This record gives sequence, C-alpha cells and structure tokens, in this order.
Amino acid sequence: MKDLINNPEKLLLIGALFHLAFVAFHLLFWKLFDWVQDLKKLSHINKSVMQILNLRLIFVFLIFAYISYFNASEMLNSKLGLTMIAAIALFWGFRSVEQVIYFGIKNFASNLLLLLFLFGTVLYAWVFYLSYKLQ
Repeated sequence: MKDLINNPEKLLLIGALFHLAFVAFHLLFWKLFDWVQDLKKLSHINKSVMQILNLRLIFVFLIFAYISYFNASEMLNSKLGLTMIAAIALFWGFRSVEQVIYFGIKNFASNLLLLLFLFGTVLYAWVFYLSYKLQ
C-alpha cells in the first residue's frame, strides 16, 4: 500500500479511472434525472445550457483521464504538468465546497458525492505534493 501511496504514476492511473467513472456518471444524467421530461419545465435556453454544460463536463473529464493516463510522465516532470495537476486538485476542491453550499450535508447521496469529490481533491493534491517534492 505504501508503494501505491507514494507512487505518483500509479496515483495518476487511479485518477484516470476516477475521471472515467465521472464520464459514465454524467452520461447517465438524462436517464438518472429524467432530463427528457424534467428539462421540459425549463426555457429552451436554460434546457440547452444544462445539457451543454453537462456535455462539456464530460469532455473535461475525458481530458483529465487522458492526460492522467497517457501523459503522466510529462505531468509529473514539467511546470505545465504540475500546474495541470494543481488545477485538477482545485477543480475537485471547489466542487466539494459547491456540493455543501448547494446540496447541504443532510442527504446520503449528496454526502457520498462529497466524499468522492474530496477523494479527487486529495488524490491530485497528493500527486502534486509528491511531484513538487521530487523536483
């Protein structure tokens, strides 16, 4: 376990899988949240914005997964890569805060998502720390 926790390359592989799971989750939004029916309540603009934002998040998660898997070495050994790792940690950190602000902490599903967001934050912050320490 210690080998895994202190190996930034392996941690980025976990990060890639983490982001692919969020791709799958966001692809299910139409079905999970009955968007076909529920979004009809919104104006055309708001309905479109909701779906476009979700599609763009899917794209961002695919990019995060791709670079974490295929560009791990570059991410760990360059200033640009460290910046990207820090940005991903901040993405999940801010998403954690937003979860509490907008959904609260009284719902089990909301708390489960919060734990996942905090996992992403800690994972990428730890990778940043390990990589920064080595440079």
